[in-house]
Amino acid sequence: MKRCNVGMTGKNFSTFQPYNLNKKKMIKDIPENIVKDIAIAVALEGETVESKTWYVYLINMKNEPIENVLITSKGYGEKDGEPIKTSTLRHMIPLVENSTFALIEPIDESTFGLNNEYWLSYYIGREIFDKKFIFLPESIVESNFIKLPILNKPGVMIR
Repeated sequence: MKRCNVGMTGKNFSTFQPYNLNKKKMIKDIPENIVKDIAIAVALEGETVESKTWYVYLINMKNEPIENVLITSKGYGEKDGEPIKTSTLRHMIPLVENSTFALIEPIDESTFGLNNEYWLSYYIGREIFDKKFIFLPESIVESNFIKLPILNKPGVMIR
């Protein structure tokens, strides 16, 4: 009987393998849950002479609700040759009904020159789905505006 001395230094653990480490088998066993009919959108909410108001939304265009939605958001890139990173924010939305939207966060126009990343995870039943959405620098501009589905506001959307 082989013993595993967890926490002990100088011990040989090469013979202790509690799990199948065959990566090919493990990868093929993971279901390929592809995100469809879900979008992240940056919408122009309002405009004054001095500023514009922007919000980021999750749009569920599916015919079924999504649950336990987790979203992390962050900005990163370079400004004047210096690397820049924003804080990472985490958002939880318990339920987004089918053919509806949910507000994620306001977004400052000064971050439009950065990569704005939104990493989304959600459940449909017992299956988990996740996808990373990245708005590239200077992609949130009026020339890229569309009428956002379900929201019916002008903005930029990634599916």
